[in-house]
Amino acid sequence: MLSSLLSVAALLSPAFAVTQAANTTILGPYGYVPPVYPSPNTTGIGWEGALAKAKAFVAELTLEEKSTMVTGYPGPCVGNIIAIERLGFPGLCLQDGPLAIRVADYASVFPAGVSTAASFDRELMYERGLMMGAEFKAKGAHIALAPVAGPLGRSAYAGRNWEGFSPDPYLTGVAMEETITGMQSNGLQATAKHWVAYEQETQRNPTYSDTIGFDLLQESVSSNLDDRTMHELYMWPFANAVRAGVASVMCSYNRINGTYACENSKSLNGLLKEELGFQGYIQSDWGGVHSGLSSIEGGLDMNMPGGLGQYGMYLAPLSYFGDNVTIAVNNGSLDVSRLDDMVTRIMTPYYFLGQDTDYPTVDPSGADLNTFSPRSTWVTNFTLTGPSSRDVRANHSSLIRKLGAASAVLLKNTNNALPLKAPKSIAVFGNDASEDTQGFYNQVNWEYGTIPVGGGSGTGRLTYLVTPLEAIKRKAAETGALVQQVLNNTLIASQTSSGGSDTFVTSALLIPALPDVCLVFLKTYAEEGADRTSLDSDWNGNEVVESVASFCNNTVVITHSSGINNLPFASNPNVTAILAAHYPGQESGNAVVDILYGDVNPSAKLPYTIANSVDEYNGLPTTAVNSTDPYAWQAWFEEKLEIDYRYFDAQNMDVLYEFGFGLSYTTFKLADLAIEPLSSDSISATAAPATTIPGGNPGLWEDLYNVTVTLSNTGSLAGAEVPQLYLTFPASTPEGTPPKQLRGFEKVYLEAGASSSVSFSLMRRDLSYWDIISQDWVVPSGAFNVSVGFSSRDLKVAGSLTVL
Repeated sequence: MLSSLLSVAALLSPAFAVTQAANTTILGPYGYVPPVYPSPNTTGIGWEGALAKAKAFVAELTLEEKSTMVTGYPGPCVGNIIAIERLGFPGLCLQDGPLAIRVADYASVFPAGVSTAASFDRELMYERGLMMGAEFKAKGAHIALAPVAGPLGRSAYAGRNWEGFSPDPYLTGVAMEETITGMQSNGLQATAKHWVAYEQETQRNPTYSDTIGFDLLQESVSSNLDDRTMHELYMWPFANAVRAGVASVMCSYNRINGTYACENSKSLNGLLKEELGFQGYIQSDWGGVHSGLSSIEGGLDMNMPGGLGQYGMYLAPLSYFGDNVTIAVNNGSLDVSRLDDMVTRIMTPYYFLGQDTDYPTVDPSGADLNTFSPRSTWVTNFTLTGPSSRDVRANHSSLIRKLGAASAVLLKNTNNALPLKAPKSIAVFGNDASEDTQGFYNQVNWEYGTIPVGGGSGTGRLTYLVTPLEAIKRKAAETGALVQQVLNNTLIASQTSSGGSDTFVTSALLIPALPDVCLVFLKTYAEEGADRTSLDSDWNGNEVVESVASFCNNTVVITHSSGINNLPFASNPNVTAILAAHYPGQESGNAVVDILYGDVNPSAKLPYTIANSVDEYNGLPTTAVNSTDPYAWQAWFEEKLEIDYRYFDAQNMDVLYEFGFGLSYTTFKLADLAIEPLSSDSISATAAPATTIPGGNPGLWEDLYNVTVTLSNTGSLAGAEVPQLYLTFPASTPEGTPPKQLRGFEKVYLEAGASSSVSFSLMRRDLSYWDIISQDWVVPSGAFNVSVGFSSRDLKVAGSLTVL
């Protein structure tokens, strides 16, 4: 223990800080990244009144109190900043996660991020954030550890893609902005995470030879990427988050170009605080801190959850921050002005969002559910008051059901198999259709039961779950239809038929006549801490479909999945429809039945690309190294800007279902494309120098063009469609620019036969690329092709705009 204590003290020496600063380099072909010091002070742009209150609060603190304000302690919430009672400060409660308040009872479980992105619906994105924010606040959480823009989705296999939105930075940026605005309108603080280039779970944390974590074997994987890729892909949605006024940003586990994300001065100080003008505080992911002064000077403002060890909870009384911050100020290693700014950044959004006035107390029931820091680990007293087990769900189930249906992508619909037309005999197959067998929270084995959410810190504790089988039986009862089921995938997959029989037989069930429709429910589970090893559906899903389709010529497949699935059965003529329902939350069954029966016309679009073969995806995770070098784990982002549809377009590859694709029960038409400049002045290559605001140079967010099209519903049913605008940049743009990029989308509902004008605003940022020489966003000269359509490869109308 003595050696451990000495190690902690040594981490706060100036020599250690210099050593770490020297490590802020990029290995390989990308050149040198200079460290950025000092960490800039917040100026409170947009939060001026709150900034004054925060500074007044800081002026009243002792040095020891300041140190506790930047350090987490075990307590009733996932993360805790302890109270300072003499100043009336109740402390801060930080809670997971991106689709629900996880450590809570009587709370809702909303659709996942990937589901929300699939809706392509800005209004639903905002409403989801609004309702989630209301629940977090009512449970007494000050800070929600959500939403997620990292992982962005570089790899189809990344285990946490479902927590985020889409591999397209524009779509994810919109979703981040709408979600944060909705959350914080309640007075809750949102946290944009995980900053940045956090694109795999494998080796996300260092490997140690012991539990405590002082004998290092391997450092975390290093995400190695170039400057342009950083700006145009991975930083892009975080700029939207900062522009939305997000209170906090969480730094990630991985190293970035050789240096840990939570002490990377270029990333934290240079990119986030300076270039993007972030005014709030940077908190660490849990256990993501690996140094003292290097992290503080590198830009980290809050160490969560505060202690040492792989996840920061072992040896909780010991910390890289905590008492060592006090020691560092007293011995001159740390200037108190840096510590003052850390606390000021933490307190400014607290005051700006009104959390100092009549804010709900922490629900005591959360402390009993918190397995991360149970009461036995608490090293300070937490006074929990107010009612316990508060029901905060309100009427949020209606939005959850609506968004669940709006995010289910209809991929195939041969001969109008859907919507169902009052079938009299329905057979339901697959272990994803029914109730689970292991409870509603972080199951160990998902063999039985429908999957509404993924696992890990991004999951939710369900209070109820409407299963597909339950909802189908309820709906079928309206017409007296017969519903029969086989839920054992192993059994189903073992059945074969040569066809031609009018009797559907398995060893478990005899159905006297061929069903009118066979509904097959497949699932794919994903969770924090592990990347996917296959893109196939779990539990022999492909074989289940082939077996059912060999008997049933009207087989409808529904997938509940974290994202991309291999669909080898898509070409099977007996598979008449495929519905990608993602992770829809607690109203799962109701949402899918709304689509199957046509109570809701499908309008969702794929927020990713489904390739023809699993061998065609790029950006694969680094899964192993053959070296004992502690720095051996390197992930080279050699694909640069070519991820998802950008890659398939650049390589001119056919795909099974492209980004933005999704069918409807009605038909739509686009016409009358018009492009209008919003100023008669010529467009400069770069925005005029200006004081940086949250989000960067304000000129980047200035509208330069307005694009309009006419959308018409040419079918016989009412429904919603998503016109999507893609830009192709001029030939003068540097090599490596994707063939086209999403730069606008709008979901529009129309009655049958109706038409509407749809507008898209193009900002300077939308027309710019990141120039690595001038270190600025540049609008290239020449002609931009402007295309609007119903997917990235179904472009219906086109025009151009020219920048001289």
